[in-house]
Amino acid sequence: MTQIRYNDFSFSVGPGESVLDCILRNGIDISHACKAGACNSCMMKANQGTIPSKAQVGLRDSLKEQGYFLPCVCFPDTDLVLTDATELKVPARVVERDMLSQTVLRVRLRMETEIPFRAGQYFTLFRQDGLARSYSAANLPGDNWLELHVRLIPGGKMSGWLANQAGENEPVWVQGPFGFCFYTNGNPEQPLLLAGTGTGLAPLYGILRDALENGHQGPIMIFHGALDGRGLYLVPELQELSQQYPQVTYVPTVLHPDNADPAWEVGLLDEVVKRKFNAWRDARIFLCGDPVLVNGMKKKFFLAGAALKNIYADAFTFS
Repeated sequence: MTQIRYNDFSFSVGPGESVLDCILRNGIDISHACKAGACNSCMMKANQGTIPSKAQVGLRDSLKEQGYFLPCVCFPDTDLVLTDATELKVPARVVERDMLSQTVLRVRLRMETEIPFRAGQYFTLFRQDGLARSYSAANLPGDNWLELHVRLIPGGKMSGWLANQAGENEPVWVQGPFGFCFYTNGNPEQPLLLAGTGTGLAPLYGILRDALENGHQGPIMIFHGALDGRGLYLVPELQELSQQYPQVTYVPTVLHPDNADPAWEVGLLDEVVKRKFNAWRDARIFLCGDPVLVNGMKKKFFLAGAALKNIYADAFTFS
């Protein structure tokens, strides 16, 4: 039976059991959230042993080479000697909070050390007690802060704490960046399609402004979907960008038309996108938000003619 040694403890990994589940089963509480290899909050480092490649999917090559991996999707076939990834966590402080809508809180963090990142990538936020959640960056590199859009969830441990309990200059830690859903230079005339739901707007808002900052000239359509108007946010900011830049088209979309603005589209987000967008073969596509919708849109847009290599998806997994 495979053995793992973590700090001063040794455990036997059960059949079909992940490293994370083994550690938790033995009464040691380590930071984790999605348990699906998506949020990276449980990342550890293997100092000895061979890590299955699946446990390093999505990590930067530099992290893989140093032995970092995701224990929630690690099913080892060799003994492992493990340590935490604390050296990757950067201290920060909560310096600003304001409500963007009834359910979305904007949080700005002041980093004690600058972290290079691309607009649209995501970070893992850690509380002092180890509670961790992942959020996408909504701001541009070069700002003096990191901006996160936090969906307020009834009973949510992190969102509730950030909204109601975190103090002024509250210390937190940040790990990242992660993900490949970001704008890159090249082909400035290429059509861009950005579509997302809920706080999936956060990375899309960053990607949109990053593309404009880099002089993108091709048509850019950004679709934001919500159940009703209360779920839409940053509407004035996006309307202003669409007025300032003629290549930008902003399409707010609601599922329920009650009290909807006549300028909003009504219907399922994927269906609205297919009605309004038709440059599938040439477009670069960014999809963010609810995992069922994101994965569904990825499939439908591929069938509509989009190239898979041009579809960048960030499906938000739930803790």
